[in-house]
Amino acid sequence: MESLKPVRGTQDILPDESRLFRRVEETAFDVADRYGFGEISTPIFEFTEVFTRTLGDTSDIVTKEMYTFEDKGGDMITLRPEGTAGVARAFIANGMQQNLPLKLFYRGPMFRYERPQKGRRRQFRQVGIEILGVATPQADIEVISLATTFLDELGLKNNITLELNSLGDAESRAAYREKLVSYLSGHKDKLSHDSLERLDRNPLRILDSKDEGDIAIVSNAPRLQDSLNETSQSFFNELCGGLSKLGVDFEHNTKLVRGLDYYCHTAFEFTTTDLGAQGTVLAGGRYDGLIGQMGGPETPGIGWAAGVERLTLLLGEGKEAKRPIVVIPVGGEAESEALVVTEMLRKKGYRVDLDYSGNLKKRMKRANMLNAAAAILLGEDELTKNVGTLRDMDSGEQKEVSLETLEDHLKVYK
Repeated sequence: MESLKPVRGTQDILPDESRLFRRVEETAFDVADRYGFGEISTPIFEFTEVFTRTLGDTSDIVTKEMYTFEDKGGDMITLRPEGTAGVARAFIANGMQQNLPLKLFYRGPMFRYERPQKGRRRQFRQVGIEILGVATPQADIEVISLATTFLDELGLKNNITLELNSLGDAESRAAYREKLVSYLSGHKDKLSHDSLERLDRNPLRILDSKDEGDIAIVSNAPRLQDSLNETSQSFFNELCGGLSKLGVDFEHNTKLVRGLDYYCHTAFEFTTTDLGAQGTVLAGGRYDGLIGQMGGPETPGIGWAAGVERLTLLLGEGKEAKRPIVVIPVGGEAESEALVVTEMLRKKGYRVDLDYSGNLKKRMKRANMLNAAAAILLGEDELTKNVGTLRDMDSGEQKEVSLETLEDHLKVYK
């Protein structure tokens, strides 16, 4: 039945896969917490203007990918396609400029109407961080170092390359924009329709074009790094020096750009060849002009976001879940005691499953299906002696143990 299938580009995340999702998000949160970041949670939907003002009305996200609708009050609402705009809006709305500098972590679902493929879905999850209120390269070094630590603790750092570039300051970008427009204007007859529309309004977006004809033209375009002024070059040199001092390896990718005007200085991506065309797993950059463009106080910022689905694909099967211990009551009188034993072990930190019904053979079969490490059998004979029968599910060996010292015998399974 078609209506019972998930909508194209969405998925049901079942328990085994949820374990991987949780591992990615909890690792990101743990690392961010150690770096001094506090968690922020913004609404899943915002007024559409939050995204059109921040992402630019010529970006693919705004023109092709946003889920936008009119609500019952007549307001235009959009499901968030990314996290930074909502964080910036929350910063302005809550008067958070009084608390600068701010270090914020977020996680949650995002929505984009894209062609579903490996590692890319229409509803997807991201983790991300932002530092607001720090204009110096120290913030850039810290957010990239945090990303490196995060990927390392997932066991992925060796499979991923950090690509880094400088976008320069406003003066450098203005000089480069003039050179770029002059060059591209000589190729108008070969530019794609989208790029022609962007030529006057946002020419740097053409550098991001995926059109093969545009890519060929851009390959010979003037280089942004040749337009960097002394301030911009000094900023980039300090960033590179700081990363090298921390032992963070990177490659200078001069083709890595951001098309929107509020981006400046640092742009970076962590990429892999293990996911085919969807090679970027974490990306970020500096956006000193964003909050001012939204109507807030001029506030420097830098951050990154990572796709949880793509990271879980790189993790593969990941670590197996902790094997449970199964408590099996045999006979009606043992049911209540089994509840007490089960609850006691859970509070001690064990993963425990209580078997509810069926004969002993069926219950043991279910314990095997759960990949249980051990089973505790509680019957009338055991209860009269205040013991349980502890069975090792791998060896099949079993012995009676006192319920008072049960935890001592279970430590090998924790």
